[in-house]
Amino acid sequence: MLKTLDEVDPAFRADVLNGLSEPIPAIPARWLYDRRGSELFDDITRLPSYYPTRIETALLNERMGEIAGKACNGCAIVEFGSGSSTKTPLLLRAMRPAAYVPIDISGEYLRESAARVDAQFPGIPVHPVEADFTKDVVLPAAIDDLPRLGFFPGSTIGNFIPRTATDLLRHFRDILGTGAKLLIGMDRVKPVERLIAAYDDPEGVTAEFNLNLLHRINRELGGDIPVDAFAHESRWNDMLGRIEMHLVAQHDVGFAIEGRGFKFKAGETIHTENSHKYGPRGARLLLLAGGWTPLAEWTDEAEDFALILAEAQRNRFAP
Repeated sequence: MLKTLDEVDPAFRADVLNGLSEPIPAIPARWLYDRRGSELFDDITRLPSYYPTRIETALLNERMGEIAGKACNGCAIVEFGSGSSTKTPLLLRAMRPAAYVPIDISGEYLRESAARVDAQFPGIPVHPVEADFTKDVVLPAAIDDLPRLGFFPGSTIGNFIPRTATDLLRHFRDILGTGAKLLIGMDRVKPVERLIAAYDDPEGVTAEFNLNLLHRINRELGGDIPVDAFAHESRWNDMLGRIEMHLVAQHDVGFAIEGRGFKFKAGETIHTENSHKYGPRGARLLLLAGGWTPLAEWTDEAEDFALILAEAQRNRFAP
C-alpha cells in the first residue's frame, strides 16, 4: 500500500533521493530493513552459507558463563538494532538483567519481537525503543539508575565505513554513558570465496533482500523503478577490506521517484551495503578510537568471528 506524504519517513526520502543523485549512487544499508527486509534477513541468517549468525550463536552458547561473569551484574541490556532478537534469550537467560531495551528502526517488527521476549522472560522488564540508533536515542527513564551493557551482535559494525563506525561507537558511548560495557560481534577476514558465498547465496534470498529495497522505494515513495531491470551482486573490495552489495542495472533504464527522474546505464550500480572484515588488531583499534577499551575477547576455533567485551572508561590525558 502506498504511504501518504505524512507517513513516509523524511530521512528515508532524503537518503534515497540524495543517494541516487550522487556520482556514485548509494543508499544507506539501514533502509534495507523494512518489515519484509527484516523477515528476509532472518531467513538469510539460517542459510548454510551464511556463517556469521551460526558461529556467533555457538560462541554465545559456549562462552556465555564467562561473558556473563565479566559483562553484567544487575544491568540493563541495551540492544542496538535488535531485529528479531534471536540471540537475546541467550544473554537474558544467563545474565538475568534488571531490564532489556531493544532498539530498532522497524517499529512493527520491534514490537512483535519485544512481545515474544516479554512472554519468554516475564520477570525482566522489556522497554522497546523505535529509533534509528545512528541518530539521537532517548533511553527509557526506568533504566536511569542501572548499569548498562550495550549489545551489538551480528558484525553490524561492519556495515559502516571505518570513519562512520568510529563515530557510531562514540555515539553508543554517549547513549550508554561512562562505565557502561559493550558486547560487540566482529567478523574476521577469511578466504574470498567463502565471503562471496555468504553474501550471494545459491538460494537467492540475499538477492531478494537487496532487491526488496527497490520495492520499498516504489511502495513508500511512489517510484516506478522496474525492479527486474536490476540484479543483486556481491563483490570483495580487497583494498578496503569489505564485501560490497550492489544493485546492477542489466540494461539502460530510467525511472522516477516523487517526480524526480533518474537514469542508469547498463552495468551502473546502486551501492546498498558494506560488510567490513577486521583482523584482531584492527578490531581493537576501532574500539579504542570509538572510546571503548577492550576487556576480553572470544573467538571460535577457526578464528572466523570474534565477540569483544569493551568498557567506556573515563577519558584520561595520560597513558
